Amino acid sequence: MYQNQQNSFGTQPQNIGAQQNAGAQQNAQGNNASRSGRAVVPEAKGALNQMKYEIASELGINLKKGYNGDLPSRQAGYIGGYMTKRLIEQAERSMSGQA
Repeated sequence: MYQNQQNSFGTQPQNIGAQQNAGAQQNAQGNNASRSGRAVVPEAKGALNQMKYEIASELGINLKKGYNGDLPSRQAGYIGGYMTKRLIEQAERSMSGQA
């Protein structure tokens, strides 16, 4: 579509859609690095695991040590959601100066 048109600089744009796709893919790859299952702070892994089991027991969800692939996604989502909620509450408390 743009290959025969010239822009205001006198040059012909070459496949702009492909350039935009390449940029989007690079962005997605950069974002996926934090979603690869690795903890951003590896020292916190044990505490996060403990929190996961505490929240699961509070919600009445039976988590086994190790593989839980048979857990319905709704229950796994509840656990992750409550973990996120609790982590945000803790961060807000630490920012406000409360214990």
